[in-house]
Amino acid sequence: MGLLSQGSPLNWEECKKHADHVKKHGIIQFLNIYNKVKDRQKDVLKWGDEVEYMLIEMDENNEKVCLLLIAGDVLDTLQEKGEKTKPNHPTHWSPEYASYMLEGTPGQPYGGTMLEFNMVEDNMGKRRREASSVLNANQTVCTITSFPRLGCPGFTRPDHQPTPVETGVSKSLFFPDEAICRHPRFGTLTRNIRHRRDEKVVINVPIFKDKNTPSPFVETYPEDDGESASAALPDHIYMDAMGFGMGNCCLQMTFQACSIDEARYLYDQLAPFCPILMALSAASPFYRGYVSDIDCRWGVISASVDDRTQEERGLKPLKDNKYRIFKSRYDSIDSYLSSCGEKYNDIHLTIDEEINRQLLAAGIDKLLAQHIAHLFIRDPLSLFEGKINLDDENESDHFENIQSTNWQTLRFKPPPPNSDIGWRVEFRPMEVQLTDFENAAYVVFVVLLTRVILYYKLDFLIPLSKVDENMKVAQKRNAVQEGMFYFRKDIFKGCYPLDDTSSTQNGLEIDGCEEYTLMSIDTIINGKEGVFQGLIPVVNSYLENTEVDVDTKSTILNYQKLIKKRASGELMTMAKWMREFVAEHPQYEQDSVITDKINYDLLRKCDRIAKGEERCPELVGDPVNRFT
Repeated sequence: MGLLSQGSPLNWEECKKHADHVKKHGIIQFLNIYNKVKDRQKDVLKWGDEVEYMLIEMDENNEKVCLLLIAGDVLDTLQEKGEKTKPNHPTHWSPEYASYMLEGTPGQPYGGTMLEFNMVEDNMGKRRREASSVLNANQTVCTITSFPRLGCPGFTRPDHQPTPVETGVSKSLFFPDEAICRHPRFGTLTRNIRHRRDEKVVINVPIFKDKNTPSPFVETYPEDDGESASAALPDHIYMDAMGFGMGNCCLQMTFQACSIDEARYLYDQLAPFCPILMALSAASPFYRGYVSDIDCRWGVISASVDDRTQEERGLKPLKDNKYRIFKSRYDSIDSYLSSCGEKYNDIHLTIDEEINRQLLAAGIDKLLAQHIAHLFIRDPLSLFEGKINLDDENESDHFENIQSTNWQTLRFKPPPPNSDIGWRVEFRPMEVQLTDFENAAYVVFVVLLTRVILYYKLDFLIPLSKVDENMKVAQKRNAVQEGMFYFRKDIFKGCYPLDDTSSTQNGLEIDGCEEYTLMSIDTIINGKEGVFQGLIPVVNSYLENTEVDVDTKSTILNYQKLIKKRASGELMTMAKWMREFVAEHPQYEQDSVITDKINYDLLRKCDRIAKGEERCPELVGDPVNRFT
């Protein structure tokens, strides 16, 4: 969700005038926080999940499903019924980018005990029921990553027309401004990204070439002023607005570490898992009413907020801009933070040299300094009148302005000023799943990975260039079955920065690729003799060495079964299941087009499965449900 300041938003030209001020004071705010809490130890291990929901309306008479643009009102009602009036309410609700989206989290973070794994799915169920309770009979909440007909005519309720002119927020041919959340941050981000870039965002997703798909697949745009026609690629689904990326839903997690060093270690060790978990959770094969040739939203959302100018993208020589920037501000991480990871930092890192020198002079170590100096090559995109001159000792809005608009696979999060919150790591690559059972399974699996990493002092590090290659593979159609991913072979001979004896003793050479090899996700998760022992067996070894009650172990094994079978191919990913549903629909003409009727039948089935009214063994297996 990011920083939600209140006040009158500034347009890009006004924002640009204050960019240096925001960066200067953002660094001061970071240093103030760092110096106050850098030595803090023994914070409690806490964690929480974030699930994003879509509000939809089923029109049974017309067999059409639309996105409901009522999230603001629903949010107000949920907050009034919940956290605003009830201390320790079990759920917490926040706005998201689109006016059909909500973000739900547990009311309080979970702690370090195994027992809390039994609460995750139950709490997710509470959130789903709570949101559903304030909707009408023909309305529902849905945890799907990408609405298949997002951007098609009449996809919202109430119906609004796009505003493909300069006065519009996004100038989109397809996505109406009314579908953007009414909080001024989101519309301001949308307009300012476009104005900073000096053109609309460009998203081109390869179309899935079915038997009757036109070849080449080329669209025309009657409302276009020429910009879209020149940006759209043949044989691609073209999209032109931030909403096509930020209007998708995901599943995220945040972990509080015991100290800054542990947070940096965890940040690094989780990086190689980002593409693996993204492919395992693949759930978004459809865009703008067409079947695509990708299974994950990552590249779509990356392009949807890419504010880089043509100079920064390397399309023109640098003249008005300082840097050649190699990625969107929504992308994979560019550097490891722990001493263990330094030798694997093998991709080009563009940094603000002046900020880097300032941080080094203030006592920040090289790896953390370059991480912050890299984040701060970006400009602030959203600034509010009245929030420019701040108390740098007690506020961090300028730091968060930059930090929270660098949307990467992982986020390293310093504590807020004057709080009891510790150093945290946010895990961001996963796609949201259809059912609470699936979402809980992925959450518990990732939490267990963090526990195992810390318990055994494991080392999963590989060169970041290989992680980037894995990210590209992970988004491809059926990557879970067909993709091969670089992964470390020996995870027990690693480097643990909090153990002075291990870093030299276990230092390894990375030349010759001896440390890692290409593996299937089945091998990574379930293991293969002579190649890799598998993450599930490692987790099970940890569970055997830890006191776990029978009930909790049963819960974990139930979730593990889903992960194991998704990895082996015995169960489908959401993306594959959706593809097969469309392919087998009697109205599908093998032309890559998802009609209103197909979309209606798909979403109706999704809703029934999510509510437990219909089984779907090919997607979720036959789990033991403890919550009915």
